[in-house]
Amino acid sequence: MYDPLITPNAASQPLANSYWASTQALPPRLPHLSGHQQTDVAIIGGGYTGLLTAYYLASKYHIDCHVLEANQVGFGASARNAGFVLKGSGRLGYAAMAKRWDLATTKAIYGEFSQAVERVESLIHKYNIECDPQEKGYLKVAHNPKALQQLKTAADFIQQHLIPSPLDSKSPSSAGSANMDQHAQFINAADFRRDYLNHHQAYGALRLSDGFGVNPLKLLLGYKSMVEHQDVTLSESSCVLDWIEENGKHRLFTEHGELSANKVIVAANGYTPKAFNHRIDEKFLPILSNIIVTEPLSADELQAAGLFSHQVTMDTRILKYYFRLLPDNRLLFGGRGAVWGKDAADPIYGQRLKLAMNKCFPALATKKVAYNWTGWIAASMDDMPHVVEKNGVGYSLGYCGAGVSFSAQAAFRLAQSIAGETPTEIANLPLYQNPLPRLPFAKARRIGQWGYYHYGWLKDRFG
Repeated sequence: MYDPLITPNAASQPLANSYWASTQALPPRLPHLSGHQQTDVAIIGGGYTGLLTAYYLASKYHIDCHVLEANQVGFGASARNAGFVLKGSGRLGYAAMAKRWDLATTKAIYGEFSQAVERVESLIHKYNIECDPQEKGYLKVAHNPKALQQLKTAADFIQQHLIPSPLDSKSPSSAGSANMDQHAQFINAADFRRDYLNHHQAYGALRLSDGFGVNPLKLLLGYKSMVEHQDVTLSESSCVLDWIEENGKHRLFTEHGELSANKVIVAANGYTPKAFNHRIDEKFLPILSNIIVTEPLSADELQAAGLFSHQVTMDTRILKYYFRLLPDNRLLFGGRGAVWGKDAADPIYGQRLKLAMNKCFPALATKKVAYNWTGWIAASMDDMPHVVEKNGVGYSLGYCGAGVSFSAQAAFRLAQSIAGETPTEIANLPLYQNPLPRLPFAKARRIGQWGYYHYGWLKDRFG
């Protein structure tokens, strides 16, 4: 399997044998870049971020752009993820943000994350993207009593400091007599098991009202169609092998061609090679995520397992598990994968996920797994995404597995920045102004990851 810290580039890689690939056939590959071509903005990566940046540049600002995809749209993380459209990104909690910066900054970041979910939902409706959106609600499950108290504290913080008042006319929730508790709702263990999921390791849950699940591949192909209707050039099988900067201009070389550009956006996230550009080299950690999907569950099996909701769910472990019931009543269950890409296909990782699933839902112990696949996400040193554009070079990195929604907001902000139109309300937000911090001892980052996994396992079990 392609390993960003080992393999020189992502050219000529196979597509994932995922559940999503079984629901949606990919269209024929588009032509690769050939000869010498020119564009105003070159975009590296044909996932959510790259496609939507191109869409906004073309539709809103009428800026010429050209997307280079190393393989085929549908290869990378945008077609491998669990399809969770969540308010948030990275691993940094809102209370921790307020301590690191201040409450005003935290409110603004919360607003960006909220707009991200709204943006994805708006695009789905505007372009009639048939991506199987499910019932709304994001459930965060406490896996022990300490985590339960932390969830209560988190719910209180969101409710008291971040959710706009119903009296605020600018708030989208101001109409009528909206129940504010439904935005950050704490659910005790008994109610959670009765009304949502009979999760045998749940001590309670926090529910945020605006998350939802989608088929990520269908969403991605919907974005691709939007871009093609804007007459943006999209070159597949066009992996960037070299990047030369000369006098403020950029030359990107692929196997069959060269693209000259005035500006460049890097939108490959966890699939970015380790030696690519000095602005991002040694500043992110690619992490393997692993997902299993069961055979379809009958009505009796759903009842026996206590699966009463299709809402997206994640627990509070350091090494998190995430899951949701799919439209055809299969259970998707995900968590960490191998440390090194060479071990990605080792069946032990899928088996461990199945054992974890069995502990959460014992009635499914005999249910077979139909699909198991892996994909790379990217984490930053400070546990938050960075969407930065300076002097004509931009990037968005560090979604930490929660990029289905925030990639849309990141793409919109990147397009604004490229067009020279950065709103004052986000001008000083660390998401958009602080470059990625360099990882200490970057050459040993996988050893550090291995050690962290062992620490996380102990902490989750005994902490």
